[in-house]
This record gives sequence, structure tokens and C-alpha cells, in this order.
Amino acid sequence: MTEKELIETIKKIVKPYVQREEGFKEFSKETEFIKDLEINSANLVDVILDVEDEFDIEIDNDSMEGMRSVGDAIEIVKKK
Repeated sequence: MTEKELIETIKKIVKPYVQREEGFKEFSKETEFIKDLEINSANLVDVILDVEDEFDIEIDNDSMEGMRSVGDAIEIVKKK
């Protein structure tokens, strides 16, 4: 899977949780889930669970804490 495909897949996963559409329109590797998309911490857990399901991986607690941006999510998926 290419990085562009990963970004598009993550974009589809986070869409239902986005509170700030402006941030979503500018979705990129640098997009931060909480700051740019205003996804609250409870919904961020849902995003992480959805990423696990989509890519058939398990994300440990340390990786969860470091998953602040789309780029972080991509790196975690690539490592797993």
C-alpha cells in the first residue's frame, strides 16, 4: 500500500469523528487529530480501534500515545 493510499484510508476512518471541517479539507500527513480536526480523546480511541480493524494490526499503549497526527498513524501502520 502506498503512502497516498494509507492517507486516503485514514481519511475515510477519521471522517465520522471530525468536528472541524476546515481541518479535514486540508487533510495531509501533517494533520493533527486533536488540534486540526478537533477529534476528542474518546473519539480518538475509536479512530485507533478502527485503524486496528482496517489494517488488521494491534496498536500498543505506547504507540497510541504517540499517534497525534496522520503521519504518526502511517508510521505505526508501516511498523506493524
